[in-house]
Amino acid sequence: MNTPNKAFIDEFVVLRRQIHSVPELAFEEHETAALVAEKLVSWGYKVTTGVGGTGIVGQLRRGAANTCLGLRADMDALPISEQTQLPWASTKPGLMHACGHDGHTAMLLAAAKRLAQKCDFNGTLNLIFQPAEEGGGGALKMMEDGLFTRFPCDMIFAAHNMPGITAGQLVFRKGPTMASSDYASVTLTGRGGHGAMPHLADDPVVAAASIVMALQTVVSRNINPLHSAVVTVGAINAGHANNVIPAHATLEISVRALDPEARTLLESKVKAIIYGQAESYGLTAEIEWRQGYAVLVNDSAATDFAIATAQAMAPASGVNPSGPMLMGSEDFAFMLQQVPGCYFLIGNGAGDGNGACMVHNPNYDFNDEILAVGADFWTTLALAFFSKNPQKHIT
Repeated sequence: MNTPNKAFIDEFVVLRRQIHSVPELAFEEHETAALVAEKLVSWGYKVTTGVGGTGIVGQLRRGAANTCLGLRADMDALPISEQTQLPWASTKPGLMHACGHDGHTAMLLAAAKRLAQKCDFNGTLNLIFQPAEEGGGGALKMMEDGLFTRFPCDMIFAAHNMPGITAGQLVFRKGPTMASSDYASVTLTGRGGHGAMPHLADDPVVAAASIVMALQTVVSRNINPLHSAVVTVGAINAGHANNVIPAHATLEISVRALDPEARTLLESKVKAIIYGQAESYGLTAEIEWRQGYAVLVNDSAATDFAIATAQAMAPASGVNPSGPMLMGSEDFAFMLQQVPGCYFLIGNGAGDGNGACMVHNPNYDFNDEILAVGADFWTTLALAFFSKNPQKHIT
């Protein structure tokens, strides 16, 4: 498969920048979804809208085989004020595509057009454009809306750009690849008083400080040193004056793990420390524990297939078959719990070059130079999949 020509890719650079200029938050991707649906319909796809809220599925059937492939891209933006000053910068104050979902959508659309207009295959291609990846659990919402019942997939794949990696390099990993994410909101209740008379109060500020320090032992003394986990206290709020001991303090905590058993252990230990520390200071503690995304586990066979496809189309330096585990989280993990597949990275740029700024940063922008790589890989992967599995059918 030859890399798409510049004129073809330029069409999707324009499209990517159009999407970038009008970012939409989770489950508000109405304009983006409408644009995606319009393009897919014009290329001959059967389009289903409103899947899981604002999700889109474009389906293309060719031939008589029952083989089904799913390719997924995310569409939502973030509540961040863009500072790039680029001509295509966000036109919506306080919102921007700070994670490259605009690029993910454009890459998959570019492949969609090529597969519809220039490529013959035998099977069913399901292109999944997902809302609300950024904490909204859009994958779960689509699945609850019957995604894999209505659009069966034998395998499913998704990609994410990654700053800090050479532009266009494809990075894969088998097994656990991205961490689970859980969150705790903690309220400590004591007895307020005068700052000069602490013996007449039960101070939640001191207890909060003690809890923060005690939580640092959860990973270091409970998790296997060869495994990875993170407990982060991201916010502490208490009081307003330097001479008043407040009656309440709150903490916001995030917990991440790359192993389901470690995830369960972390919850138990974090809660035990909070309750125990609070009691030792004469306070009560209330914990609101919210489960986030699951550990993302790449299927071995699907990952081997994706690696082989990448190695066949790119020089050795352009493929990393054993990339690192990441402590970030991704709701594609839920899709991989139902359908074997692989989530991989495409380098967005390294060093001080274009695309090297990390995601979730007000100065980030998706590197348009990697659109051609992404489109070519999706196209090549789909054709290889249908060639390899001519009659396979999931029941």
